Amino acid sequence: MHAAMWYAPRDIRWEQRPDPTIQLPTDAIVRVVAACVCGSDLWTFRGARPPADPHPIGHEFVGVVEEIGAGVTTLRAGDFVISPFSISDGTCVHCRQGVTTSCVQAQWYGGTDPDGRTLDGGQGQYVRVPLADGTLVATPEHPDREQIPALLALSDVLVTGHHAAVSAGVGPGSTVAVVGDGAVGLCAVRAAVRLGADRVIAFSSYTDRQNVATGFGASDVISERGDDGAAALRDLLADQGADAVLECVGNKESMAQAMASVRPGGRIGYVGVPLGGAELPIRKMFADNIAVAGGVAPVRPYLPELLADVLAGSLDAGAVFDLQLPMEKVAEAYAAMDERRSIKTLLWP
Repeated sequence: MHAAMWYAPRDIRWEQRPDPTIQLPTDAIVRVVAACVCGSDLWTFRGARPPADPHPIGHEFVGVVEEIGAGVTTLRAGDFVISPFSISDGTCVHCRQGVTTSCVQAQWYGGTDPDGRTLDGGQGQYVRVPLADGTLVATPEHPDREQIPALLALSDVLVTGHHAAVSAGVGPGSTVAVVGDGAVGLCAVRAAVRLGADRVIAFSSYTDRQNVATGFGASDVISERGDDGAAALRDLLADQGADAVLECVGNKESMAQAMASVRPGGRIGYVGVPLGGAELPIRKMFADNIAVAGGVAPVRPYLPELLADVLAGSLDAGAVFDLQLPMEKVAEAYAAMDERRSIKTLLWP
């Protein structure tokens, strides 16, 4: 098979790799039908967290089960499946409590398992999925090609946006502000609307992203950022601030903007990967009774509810995929997102 490999900053290569095989009874081999590049992949691409050696990359994909190990009981060959970006057993104490990303056997695509076996990345033609029963979710039937972008969004970005909204307590009548106009931030807009928010305000200075945000139901768009953005929000809301702010970037500036945008007694749901040194002002949080919750999204427990809406046609975040390329052009997919020529790039094998 062929798959994407990270070699060095801005050096992604499409190269031949060994075909995956069943190595453990709980494994499944999945033929990838569609994959994509994640904003968090760009941190690796840019060299912010380089590994010691070249490694497979990518963690968002959907596909068809080709083979299962003897211990797999909930899947069969031929199933169309969605893979969350994290691997979990579904049975440990943390999985049972809904925090599958903290599974005691948690594994990550492109890394290694506890015994040192290299795990495939999602940006390839085939993937060996460990702990398949606890990780993969099968759809009732094979989707049409037109449905695949909406299903692929369930592997990460749509569910991560949903996690931000749930963590911030978004519900009917809420006024919500979303910091971040990448794919996760745009999906957070869609999630807030789905949960019944009365008003959703998107911060975005890019016309293409503003258009997606309004298409997803944003009632207002503010182009300013930082303190200027927060001031514009307060002007819009008669100096009250938002009930809920969804922080979808993960750096110091974005968290400061979220804090400046939330009303006293409000909540911040944060899902931005905090590689940029984000900080929390505990004194302000204490003085204004501001709650902060969130973290890495446990995709697997959310999937049954959200998948039902996607299959019913009432939930579709596929518009975040504004560029589609053959998978062998994966290096161009990274470059396009890095240079903001694409919000999120879908890859077809």
